[in-house]
Amino acid sequence: MKFKSVFIVIILLALNLHCIAQIDGKWSVEKSIAWQKENPWINGANFIPSTAINQLEMWQASSFDPQTIERELGWAEGIGFNTMRVYLHSLAYKQDPSGFKNRMSQYLSIADKHKIKTIFVFFDDCWNKLGVIGKQPAPKPGIHNSGWVQDPGDPNHKETENFPALETYVKDVLNHFSKDKRILLWDLYNEPGNSGKFDTSMPLLTKVFEWSRQVNPDQPLSVGLWRWDFEKLNAFQVLNSDIITYHDYEAAEWHKRVLQVLKTHGRPLICTEYMARTNNSTFANTMPMLQKENIGAINWGLVSGKTNTIYAWDKPIKDGAQPELWFHDIFWQDGRPYRKEETDLIKQLNNK
Repeated sequence: MKFKSVFIVIILLALNLHCIAQIDGKWSVEKSIAWQKENPWINGANFIPSTAINQLEMWQASSFDPQTIERELGWAEGIGFNTMRVYLHSLAYKQDPSGFKNRMSQYLSIADKHKIKTIFVFFDDCWNKLGVIGKQPAPKPGIHNSGWVQDPGDPNHKETENFPALETYVKDVLNHFSKDKRILLWDLYNEPGNSGKFDTSMPLLTKVFEWSRQVNPDQPLSVGLWRWDFEKLNAFQVLNSDIITYHDYEAAEWHKRVLQVLKTHGRPLICTEYMARTNNSTFANTMPMLQKENIGAINWGLVSGKTNTIYAWDKPIKDGAQPELWFHDIFWQDGRPYRKEETDLIKQLNNK
């Protein structure tokens, strides 16, 4: 989610990678490149239906909304998007493991109908510390992601007594979907170290890679780079990811320097979060650049809804009025593009 800008001295070139553990099972460079050839230019959005404030509201049985998912993925297909990045939540699994996997399957069927593959995300260090099973709160007017919840939360992420249950969750889901061709990639942990956690996220980050390698799914594994001064976390993430994923909400000239360095790893790249209009990270200046470099382009947000991601991270509008310029998202809830020139560009890049 939020990408902290740092003057572009890319830490990755100077990391002492020999001091960081590589877990057995990482794909070879050759296998990762072969995977990329099977998946022509990846582009799409981070997706949550407009009727859900967070991952729990998306996945719990009482609020799972396949009708809205169907409608909104249809709009994504209409502009040529072929991939959605979708967050899961361990509490929704804990509440109902079998039903949770069934709802994942239902989601995948809808996405596949619209020719869309899925990147599923397991853990997340962003926004509110603890989620609660059950009815989710209403959005706070004008506040970006007012109801989004971390997974497994804080301090849960560093309490090792929680790890056995989390291991069961990760392994059960991976085993169930390990050969599912509708899944493009497993994003194991979103922005580890965010929300002031820093290196306290390293034990869980290490474990989720270990658990996932033990399952050895057909799909690749990755954890995205997002903050360049997190040296220890970055080194571990890049050393253990089959595909290099990253976040960049900066203007295109800065973004380009990041991708130029990340390309030196010789693996396929996917930018799994970008596009923040008020930061001058836009479709117009970034998406064509990513296509030219054959780097996956997954922007934040598809449809304006309960997550309030049309508002900037740190600039709330207390009365909930429309911002002068939307921060994220592409469509209004009735399917109208926020900016037709943007959807026209996306269609053009996708030969639609």
